[in-house]
Order: sequence, then structure tokens, then C-alpha cells
Amino acid sequence: MIKYQTDNMTIFQSVLYKTTSLVIRTEDCILIVDPNLLPNEVAEIRQHVDRFRGTQPLYLIFTHSDWDHIVGYGAFQDAKVIASEAFHLKEDKENLLDLIHEFDNQYYIDRDYPITFPIVDIAVKEDGQVLELGNTKLTFYKAEGHTNDGIFTIVEPLGIWIAGDYFSDVEFPFVYDSSEKYEKTLSKSDHIFNHHTVNYLVPGHGTATNLREEMIFRKVLSYRYIQELRNAIKDNVDHRFLIQGYKYKADQIKSHEENAALVKKELEIVTKQELEGLC
Repeated sequence: MIKYQTDNMTIFQSVLYKTTSLVIRTEDCILIVDPNLLPNEVAEIRQHVDRFRGTQPLYLIFTHSDWDHIVGYGAFQDAKVIASEAFHLKEDKENLLDLIHEFDNQYYIDRDYPITFPIVDIAVKEDGQVLELGNTKLTFYKAEGHTNDGIFTIVEPLGIWIAGDYFSDVEFPFVYDSSEKYEKTLSKSDHIFNHHTVNYLVPGHGTATNLREEMIFRKVLSYRYIQELRNAIKDNVDHRFLIQGYKYKADQIKSHEENAALVKKELEIVTKQELEGLC
């Protein structure tokens, strides 16, 4: 379903998890980001691209490897794939494909394209890496913390920040990799604002925004969630209050508890290292 559209950008949003997909059209190329999620939704994105593609080259950007973001890859195998080097080197690819098959089997879903893990043509290896496609400039930044293989992409001169599973207005941070790395990823917004013109921020779940104040607000909320969760665990107090303001908290409580378990483990490791340092 098309959620928002300009002359150069179309944002699609799935009815599931408010997962976003993005199609950007420039004079040089067509960029497709995380096409998902249900078969008819992926087909709508494909049809949208085919209507105006012409002879323009296709580039498919994956923000990270979560199954709901790679599920539509099979419908766009004529595109060159851009993702992080960690995405390319991922060892549990079959496990991620199994999650897609499990989802489809649970809901009796059939797809008219193969379920395969994306083959990366252009790997993002470092912050600030640039890909120039004519007058279209893509600048990439590693975005670790949610997963270990995420990337941010800044599309210029349009000023579009593709944020993946960060800066959401419907989800608190889902931390599968590292809370410390998640904070470092959030802090990269300062560099991005200082070195790029950001006209739109598009998260992997939820609503895009063109307001700088809203972007900063989401960053602050994410920081606060991680820091207060860490403090609550240190003090051994209840931390479920941290997700009370989220509309879908009843379903997200599992993710919050997983965050708490990860942060607790991180704190135990730090404590152990400190004790070993005293010996």
C-alpha cells in the first residue's frame, strides 16, 4: 500500500508490522529498499517499478538481514544488490530463510518468486563509503546494534535518509546485537545532520518524517529507553514502564524482555571484566 509519494519517492507500508519499502527514482537509476512483505504487497512494488523503469538500472538496497526485510528479494533478482559486508558474510542465512518459510506455512501463503538470500553485488565496508551513479550520490554508514549488519543510506541530492530499524515512531529499540553499538549508531545522526541535507527520514517500521525536530525526538527516545533499561537492571527494579507509551506494547513485550536479557548479560560481562582487572 502506498503510504506517501513525491515526484521522486514512493513509500510503501505493509499491513504487517508497518514495515516500509521504498522506491526512489532519479535521472540515473531506480533504488528499491527492503521490498516486503505479503505477496500482493511485493507485487505492487514490482508493478510500480516496471511502470516507469524504461532502461534505467535497478539497485536493491537492504538495510539489514531480518527476514521481513529480505522477503521480497526473489521478485527483484534483475537488480544489483547493495548491503553491508557483514550482510554478505552472514553465516546463518539458511536460518533466516527458514523464518520466511515458517511464516508462509503458518498463514498458507504462496509466493510466485523464489525465497533465496540476497546475493550482494556492492558491499558497504566502512562509514562514509560513497557510490556515485551519475548525479545520484549514495553515502553509507554502518548501523549496528539492532543487528550486526545494518546500514544507513543517504540519497543525495534528494536528501533521503534510509534508516532501517532505527528512529521508528511505533517501536522502541529492538536490540538483537549490542546496546552499546545501538547507541553509537544513534550518535551518527550528529555527523549525518552536519554533513548532509536531510529532507526525509524513512524508518524500517512506522512513519517517515520531514521534520528535523521529530528526527531528534526519536533519537532522544531511543537513547533514553536504552539508558533507563540499563539503569533499571543495575538497580534491580521493574522496567516494563519503559514501553507503556507504545501503542502495540502488548505484542512487543517479548522484544522488551529480550532486550532486558541482553542488557543484563552485557552488564554481567562488564562486571566480570572489572573484577578480573582488580585481580
